Amino acid sequence: MNAYIPILVLGVIAIAFAVVSVVLASVVGPKRYNRAKLEAYECGIEPAPRTAGGGRFPVKFYLTAMLFIIFDIEIVFLYPWAVHFDSLGLFGLAAMGLFIVNVSVAYAYEWRRGGLGWD
Repeated sequence: MNAYIPILVLGVIAIAFAVVSVVLASVVGPKRYNRAKLEAYECGIEPAPRTAGGGRFPVKFYLTAMLFIIFDIEIVFLYPWAVHFDSLGLFGLAAMGLFIVNVSVAYAYEWRRGGLGWD
């Protein structure tokens, strides 16, 4: 049980730091509220009134999110591969080649759909 005491102390310090930071920021921080600050953040676009059903949502946002997720996952898989590249040999090279081909197909799809253009 004594081996877990440093981990417990570190956890308590982390929680205390988080709580103290939030309380201190709310006490010391400026309190200048206006109409723009109290509205929901809409990427700088003025929110338009919508119907009760919510209306349509542009697909471009979903494509951008898909691109972000795909390339984040690619990076997560590339780091361990790069670390153990020497020990994996030809099999590791072929497996990563197939993986990059799959990711390239997703990238090409995103490009063709216009998800990379911010107009």
